[in-house]
Amino acid sequence: MAARLDQDDDGINDINITPFVDVVLVLLVIFMVTAPVMIKESLKVNLPKTLTSDITTKAATLGVAITKEGQVLLNGNLLGDEALARELADISRKAADTTFLISADTDARHGDVVRFIDLLKRNNLNRFALQVEKVKAPAR
Repeated sequence: MAARLDQDDDGINDINITPFVDVVLVLLVIFMVTAPVMIKESLKVNLPKTLTSDITTKAATLGVAITKEGQVLLNGNLLGDEALARELADISRKAADTTFLISADTDARHGDVVRFIDLLKRNNLNRFALQVEKVKAPAR
């Protein structure tokens, strides 16, 4: 006596995309977390070295990095010329006593640093300092 099955054995005809969506979302989160770190690591700034340095005050301080390519990072955010001008105008209105700590790469063009300082002064932001690395004095 033979058993007869009335079911079709065609297999699964629909594609389950749930695992695919899960993998894509995990990859998206990974890229969102690692992208800022990768940008900061790729924009290395080599500071000039001096034997002396100034002590900064306790007022509000913002870090500015100028790379050898002339890119400007304000508090870690890469800004274009127009966005930088808007941000500095906003800072001037809200906190004009902010001190800017400028970290310019050793190979940065002098004109890029002067252009940034001029932009600060045009926005009445006159408190800034140049960051350097302090080296040990040679033994005598």
